[in-house]
Amino acid sequence: MTEPGNADVLVEADVPEPVLADGEVLVEVVASGVNRADVQQRLGYYPPPPGTSPLLGLEVSGRIAELGPGTQDAGWVVGDEVCALLSGGGYAEAVAVPVGQLLPIPGGVAVADAAGLPEVACTVWSNLVDEAHLAKGETVLLHGGSSGIGTMAIQIAKALGARVAVTAGSADKLEACRELGADLLINYREEDFVEVLKEATDGRGADVVLDVVGAKYLERNLDALAPGGRLVVIGLLGGRKGELDLGKLLSKRGRVIATSLRARSLQDKARIVAQVRERVWPWINEGKVRTVVASRYPLADAARAHREMEASGHIGKILLDVREA
Repeated sequence: MTEPGNADVLVEADVPEPVLADGEVLVEVVASGVNRADVQQRLGYYPPPPGTSPLLGLEVSGRIAELGPGTQDAGWVVGDEVCALLSGGGYAEAVAVPVGQLLPIPGGVAVADAAGLPEVACTVWSNLVDEAHLAKGETVLLHGGSSGIGTMAIQIAKALGARVAVTAGSADKLEACRELGADLLINYREEDFVEVLKEATDGRGADVVLDVVGAKYLERNLDALAPGGRLVVIGLLGGRKGELDLGKLLSKRGRVIATSLRARSLQDKARIVAQVRERVWPWINEGKVRTVVASRYPLADAARAHREMEASGHIGKILLDVREA
């Protein structure tokens, strides 16, 4: 990106090759995932953490091209097909990856499609399980159920044995959520999600709410919480500042948790990646969880991919193809 701005600031250009630091490997990129956070960074609202690549891109798939210092005993070899969680740098032909953020390509997943897995799988796992402790038999409400995060969250929540309610803005999006396993479908343009949820749960509400909207939904999300419920805020599409009724939160013994993945330490990210490999990857191998690809563009057309993301009509992940698989 030449400067903060609309999608036209994304241009194809030559940049220096990555220099491997201790504990990093070089990955030749086959495909890169496009995330809402990339759009926020492009607009100037979400700068990369200090010391990380200024290039966009928080997840990739490809092949290991070089093992950096301190990685020879990590269990990887040159040529291994991998996907990876990044702090940046994914919109490129090659990227330096901390070795603890590498994942093998799951069985049955094409290398070019695996770029849509790391960011959403780690985001969903770290929030639904690590933070909210979603348990079998509980009800979870997922806002934006047809998004990349939403489509993954539906499947992981079902694999955990939870009852899944989703909001989305059209019939086709809700149908896609139903096909992935969602139990309760709410069109937020036509229905009050709190009323529908309360009616479906005999007045109890949701044990966990995963929210990408932020301030606009804060009060209603609190209304939707069950006693002992956990509201996890991971996005601010509806604003940064809202009013919170602490008395209502106290009466419900509720919790509000706000988290992000990108700025976590290398150790914390490695821990989350290891959990995802241990728990989520077997579900993918068994066919219980799959990546949902909405569309793909050549890397040179990243601006078009961003426009599709901003239009919010897609279902699942938008990917950039960098080289032939």
